[in-house]
Amino acid sequence: MCIRDRLLHRAYEPAIDVFRAASQRFPNSPRLMIGLGMSLYARGLYEDAVKALLKAADLAPAEPRCYLFLSKAYDSSPSQADEVIQRFKRYAELEPNKARAQYYYAMSLWKGKQADGSGLDIQEVESLLKKSIALDGSIPEAHMQLGNLYADQHQYEKSVPEYVRALALNPNLPDAHYRLGTDYVHMGKKDRAQDEFAVYQKLRAQHLAEVDKERADVQQFIYSSKAAPASRP
Repeated sequence: MCIRDRLLHRAYEPAIDVFRAASQRFPNSPRLMIGLGMSLYARGLYEDAVKALLKAADLAPAEPRCYLFLSKAYDSSPSQADEVIQRFKRYAELEPNKARAQYYYAMSLWKGKQADGSGLDIQEVESLLKKSIALDGSIPEAHMQLGNLYADQHQYEKSVPEYVRALALNPNLPDAHYRLGTDYVHMGKKDRAQDEFAVYQKLRAQHLAEVDKERADVQQFIYSSKAAPASRP
């Protein structure tokens, strides 16, 4: 582990201790449980982060910030698939007109069913992603994941337009450039593929910078939460 990672881990340990103690004192505070989950996520303890955020979801079933970080932690630790899928399904049912709710549910199903090898319903995932896009077509990740779904089935005539749309919304998506380039290879469009791979390489460094910014945002939330009066979790 590099010195930078050691310093980051050291910085989050006190926050984890504070949130654990506070959440034991105020077990019905969703803010404290979200703070604990985010601290654990930032520390790289993804399985523990998922457990904390599941509790937060039960305390505040419609809190969007909880599901944002639950989706991130779950992406790194899919071992609690059934429980996570259940929470995202509930969120999608509570917020049927929220595109992100449908998107999170789609991705939890896709990842969870693939991880445990139990009956993934591709059509259900596709339907949820399409619903998310119909509710809000400006979410680039939804288009990219729908493109991935089609590409995995070798339906490149469907996947390419989704990648193109995702990149029109956000041209700084490394994975979308890479997957689009791969599709172009399959379609025999090697020059266009090389262009996409070149952009992908340039964006890798920027992506790492965005990860650092995300960690900084998490840290800001953590320490602002720690500064809040204990009597008002």
